[in-house]
Amino acid sequence: MKVLVISDTHGNDTNFNDVWEKEKPVDYIIHCGDVEGRADYIRNKTPGPCCIVSGNCDFWGSLPPFVEFDIEGHHIFITHGHRQGVRQGFDGILRAARMHGAEIVCFGHSHVPVLEWQEGILLCNPGSLTYPRQFSRNPSYIVLEITESQIDGNIYEII
Repeated sequence: MKVLVISDTHGNDTNFNDVWEKEKPVDYIIHCGDVEGRADYIRNKTPGPCCIVSGNCDFWGSLPPFVEFDIEGHHIFITHGHRQGVRQGFDGILRAARMHGAEIVCFGHSHVPVLEWQEGILLCNPGSLTYPRQFSRNPSYIVLEITESQIDGNIYEII
């Protein structure tokens, strides 16, 4: 299953549209928050399942603070990350992932992409499609390929 993970679009659809055209078809979209009023736009653009959580800049609407579900037998926990202090480190997000029994935790907030295994949990932060903060300052996203027996992923930057 091909999963597109994005975050921190902050109401700007331009890079999302470019990524969508490049990566489609995808089986699932995960948006890790700070969509700023564009949740319906993203949901309507994508024909498959779409999960969007609220971020610290999502003041309107009724997006949930977190969502959890299974893909191909792997439990996934999605949240924005501001409540878990992801800018200060990964202890809080790892604790939340363990509490929810997740093998994969998707989050945003820091605007810095991360894709690494820690303590048997895949930390998956796509960075930001609008306001990137990593050294390259390129908008970024993640594509996960999930099967019953394997989880692979890559961080991609828009150059």
